[in-house]
Amino acid sequence: MQHNLHLTAALRGNMAARVLQRVGKGLKQTKNGLHTNGQVTVLVRSLSGFGEDSWIKSLFVRKVDPRKDAHSHLLAKKEDNNLYKIQFHNVKPECLDDYNELCAEILPTIHADPEYPCELVGTWNTWYGEQDQAVHLWRYRGGYPALTEVMSKLRQNKEFTDYRKERGKMLLSRRNQLLLEFSFWNEPVPRPGPNIYELRSYQLRPGTMIEWGNYWARAIEFRQQNQEAVGGFFSQIGRLYTVHHLWAYKDLQSRENTRNLAWQHDGWDEVVYYTDQN
Repeated sequence: MQHNLHLTAALRGNMAARVLQRVGKGLKQTKNGLHTNGQVTVLVRSLSGFGEDSWIKSLFVRKVDPRKDAHSHLLAKKEDNNLYKIQFHNVKPECLDDYNELCAEILPTIHADPEYPCELVGTWNTWYGEQDQAVHLWRYRGGYPALTEVMSKLRQNKEFTDYRKERGKMLLSRRNQLLLEFSFWNEPVPRPGPNIYELRSYQLRPGTMIEWGNYWARAIEFRQQNQEAVGGFFSQIGRLYTVHHLWAYKDLQSRENTRNLAWQHDGWDEVVYYTDQN
């Protein structure tokens, strides 16, 4: 269940890219959840400084009519009540192996315990970019009440509290976010492996989430033919106005080939152009 995160650092303006590698052995179905074993690329973009005549101007500057509902209600799935938590742990380099072993011992027990309404969707270590980083993605079926229930029970779980104390000795820093999933993305499900996983994170300007969602609801159609789209999320607590897209490929060459194929679709050039403008 361990995944090494490969983070490929590449800066262009306000863009940073990183690749993650899996910790574990492929996607496994457990208690309605999945363990993602594969490499992951994490790409972080801050979209700003666009040309006056670009589509991005209409996306980030255009005044929109006042909404009558929160964007979380307008963009999230209505048929379920899933809440996600993504954790980023920066590990002391000399402790990474011990950290992975500790997580492999404790985290699957929480995932498999029916008393905890949560699932470990995936866990990774960074490969390129920001080194010695672990990323964990959890799903809470039942939303905030499920999260509260899990946190309350874990505080009474001696095995987990011991794990946290031992883990704290190995970490340099940590952060997390609570996320909802976009209605136009599929829920992350088990898939044959091994795979690599690419996580792209975008930092939007406040007030532009609706436009982003409307645009990608159409754009995602270009990226579904090879089943590479795993999940799409937007932040609710933690750093706000953040979007995460999770993709899966067989390997890095397959990733390049799949992404190149997208250019054969009319309209994909606009997706890239308006996303990449700085």
